[in-house]
Amino acid sequence: MISTRGRYAIRVMIDLAENDEGSYIPLKDIAARQELSKKYLEIICKDMVAGGLITGTSCKHGGYRLSRRPEAYTIGEILELMEGTLSAVACLAEKDYDCPRRAECKTLPMWEEYDELVRDFFYGKRLTDLL
Repeated sequence: MISTRGRYAIRVMIDLAENDEGSYIPLKDIAARQELSKKYLEIICKDMVAGGLITGTSCKHGGYRLSRRPEAYTIGEILELMEGTLSAVACLAEKDYDCPRRAECKTLPMWEEYDELVRDFFYGKRLTDLL
């Protein structure tokens, strides 16, 4: 399940793209337009800055803006930054996961197919597809 962190991060990215006039956009404006808690968005935006999705400044006219052009973002990269892996099961989510039943697991091909569908779906969608 995708949490509010992932969903709100996408909403912030859409808001930044739609309201880009070349300057930083104050978080209070984003929060008001999106009808979301400014405090919660501060946490989300801090993680998005650390992950390189957006840039921020805290000066008098501070705020946030996209680090790249909107078409350069995939929804998959936003979600994975905010949620972690999109994999459904631990044996595919963790590279070093050592499952003793891997060789005889009857369900592994199903989980691999499912993960591929999810990955292709979210990485096939660009931020601009939602604008």
